[in-house]
Amino acid sequence: MRNSRTFLLLLLVISIFLGGLSACSTQKEADLHMMAMDQMPAEVQSAPVSVQQAYQFAAANPDVMKEIPCYCGCGDIGHASNYACYVSHVDDTGTITFDNHALGCSICVDITQDVMRLLREGKSTQEARAYIDATYSKYGTSNIP
Repeated sequence: MRNSRTFLLLLLVISIFLGGLSACSTQKEADLHMMAMDQMPAEVQSAPVSVQQAYQFAAANPDVMKEIPCYCGCGDIGHASNYACYVSHVDDTGTITFDNHALGCSICVDITQDVMRLLREGKSTQEARAYIDATYSKYGTSNIP
């Protein structure tokens, strides 16, 4: 009987510990500022989840994303950062005009997803940029000089 209680107590402690770990990882996800999906254009709302998340993150974090380059060749169409793959203009009232480029470009989305992951891991924007430069430079030239 005593062994049964000890075993049940041990299971309870392990369950609480594992539940706590799960809550911690969920909290990390919540640390990223994301624009609400209902503020996204219809094309984004119907896109794959990774694309939706990339648009939500880029739109809500211009200060970060303007520091992150893109390597898909979009510099040739005037994009000056990975942010420009998602947002083409923000007017004086804060209204965003979205760019549809990243809807069809997996490199843009992969870069943004990597930045999101690195920030969740506690890396700085500069560390994320260094990772992006090292990882994606094989695909082309940076659109940030």
